[in-house]
Amino acid sequence: MAGKMKLIFLYGPAACGKLTVARELVARTGWKLFHNHLTIDLLTSVFDFGDPGFVRLREQIWLGVFEEAARSGLGQLIFTYAPERTVTDAFLPGVETLMERAGGEVVYIHLDCPRETVEARITDPSRRAFGKIADLDLYRSLKASGALNGPTPDNPDLTIDTATSSPAESAQTILSLLGWREPQIGA
Repeated sequence: MAGKMKLIFLYGPAACGKLTVARELVARTGWKLFHNHLTIDLLTSVFDFGDPGFVRLREQIWLGVFEEAARSGLGQLIFTYAPERTVTDAFLPGVETLMERAGGEVVYIHLDCPRETVEARITDPSRRAFGKIADLDLYRSLKASGALNGPTPDNPDLTIDTATSSPAESAQTILSLLGWREPQIGA
């Protein structure tokens, strides 16, 4: 495999702003964005969420995209991930192994916010565009049942509270961590 890809792995609970922050990063950098609902929406057109075929293919697609992006020499890829119980325990170690083989690295960015903020955001109409949880009662039921618990990195490189940090501020904090500088016009 060729390339030294940096996988910017944004993760956190529903409605914490993963896609919003990712889009802010894209607007500033032009980096590619692979958000988790692209795969989920694809697979739920054929399988029920959580069916064995759904789980197997979802992780194959996620890892396959990472591998091809690294192979193609893509410098950076932003990925959004919401932990939930159908994600296998093998997924995160698989990401690590793949990126190590590719000579790349994973930068884990944990986006979080208080329960009250999540609950205030969960019904935002923009969440329906990608089939995200947009019903407060459903969210509370899934949360109470443990369905929204899943594998997460042990030691994130950065944690941001999106209730106190705007998407622009969050993106800038991430870019600072990465040592990224905006290109100078005419340079």
